[in-house]
Amino acid sequence: MKVSRSLILALAIPASLAAQGGPPANPITAAFRGRITTLERNLAQAFDSIPERLFSYKPTPAQLTIGYIAQHLASDNYLFCNAFGDKKATVDAEETSTADSVKARWPREKLVTRLKASFAFCQEALAQLDDAKLAETVSLTLGGNTRQTTRAAMVLGHALDIADHYSQLANYMRLNGILPPTALPRPGRSGGASRDEPPT
Repeated sequence: MKVSRSLILALAIPASLAAQGGPPANPITAAFRGRITTLERNLAQAFDSIPERLFSYKPTPAQLTIGYIAQHLASDNYLFCNAFGDKKATVDAEETSTADSVKARWPREKLVTRLKASFAFCQEALAQLDDAKLAETVSLTLGGNTRQTTRAAMVLGHALDIADHYSQLANYMRLNGILPPTALPRPGRSGGASRDEPPT
């Protein structure tokens, strides 16, 4: 529910801005871009703050390790963001041919560098979009099966995916006594309010 409310709020902001002044040229795309950029920044900061010794950590045997989440996010980012426009990512053979379970044990620096590279590509891919292009049809291939979907569905899927994994990672961090980025005090705010609080 928290993810859904956040996305609804993100999409509602352009409407409130329109009442105050002129709306942006592409309000829906702008809302998604703003929310995705924030989530990507929070994830990058989270991984930067987690020491390498914890990249093999998982709360229970059935859950994913932090290292696995890092490599999985990078792969998912390319999957979603390749569908945003004509620009396609160039991913090296090592990443595409190596099993996820092996990539999960790569050194922290390698995992974080590759994750940030995937975020950078997604920003370039988002820059191609406008509201009209969201309705365009694209092909999505998963598990050898190809189906048709829309660019809007892929953008929403990307936003939900990274929001879900940020929430997952934030819980892992708290279990290890590390505050996630959104729980850190905001600079310049009296009373030490955290970024977990909704805007007023």
